[in-house]
Amino acid sequence: MSALAKASGALKSVDYEVFGRVQVNCSVCVSVLGLIVLFLYFPNQYTEQEAKKLGVVGWVKNTSQGTVTGQVQGPEEKVNEMKSWLSKVGSPSSRIDKTNFSNEKEISKLDFSDFNTRY
Repeated sequence: MSALAKASGALKSVDYEVFGRVQVNCSVCVSVLGLIVLFLYFPNQYTEQEAKKLGVVGWVKNTSQGTVTGQVQGPEEKVNEMKSWLSKVGSPSSRIDKTNFSNEKEISKLDFSDFNTRY
């Protein structure tokens, strides 16, 4: 990306896939008034929270292969911060073995208005 594009606050888009222990990994059963309630811990909620905190848009989704995939769009600096979070931090109790980024490119407008979880 050129220095002019960086200086003008260019928008960036990138696809990602996170490998490791990154999907549902904790459950708790609780008896409430005689009913068993199952609580699941969904790491994607943390990805969504981080994206919204940074002000980027896009989506996240669990895959049948046990990875997490998605797309992030926004100002280059914010997308780079999200890439770092996806690679090094992730959700609590996750173990990130590697993160692949692909289709990284400058875009003229955002394709999404928010960041959400796909099912």
